[in-house]
Amino acid sequence: TTQSPNSVAASGSVLDRLNALEAQVQQLTAATEQLDFRIGRVVSDGTNRIGDLEFRLVELEGGDVTKLGETSTLGGDASSVTLSAPTVSSGPELAIGEKVDFDNAVRAFDEGRFQESADMMARFTQTYPDSPLTPKAQLIRGKAFEGAADNKSSARAYLEGFSAYPTSEVAPETLFRLGQALGALGQNDAGCQTLSQVEIRFPGNEYVPQAEQAMKTLQCP
Repeated sequence: TTQSPNSVAASGSVLDRLNALEAQVQQLTAATEQLDFRIGRVVSDGTNRIGDLEFRLVELEGGDVTKLGETSTLGGDASSVTLSAPTVSSGPELAIGEKVDFDNAVRAFDEGRFQESADMMARFTQTYPDSPLTPKAQLIRGKAFEGAADNKSSARAYLEGFSAYPTSEVAPETLFRLGQALGALGQNDAGCQTLSQVEIRFPGNEYVPQAEQAMKTLQCP
């Protein structure tokens, strides 16, 4: 039997499409591997920077740097992440008294009772470690220390907040304020490096121009 020209052409067309599809899959696989590598580099670099900042803060506070533990991986350990089916929810549920405790701490901050607010936010993060309000509680805790002119405690609060919640809604502001706090402590190099990360990690965010202005103030290179 003989194949018609149309049949041969159709067969060739299908083969060409399969070859093109295979090439696209190979390109996609290579791009994915490259992206994974870049993400790994960013996480590793970020973790190292946080570890260095923790070391510097402990030195400033006169603490024992030999007792510093291993810095947890920025954003958590990827190997511990598991995918599950999405669930329909109207939003995160708050524990009884959770919102009240948070609002009371915010009220203390708004009224200028900074040390009291910082203490209240510290208790909040300990009582409700998994609360969706915890990243903001850490931010306000840092701002409260800042209001009390306690720059060392402020920097540590911001560092703890960002290292624990690097992708939270308030992460850009937390990182920006961490850079400012380090500059206030005379750690200009660390402050400049931290402030430069705001645009790198959160391009287009409203805190990018503020970070750039802070870098000018610190005369960053």
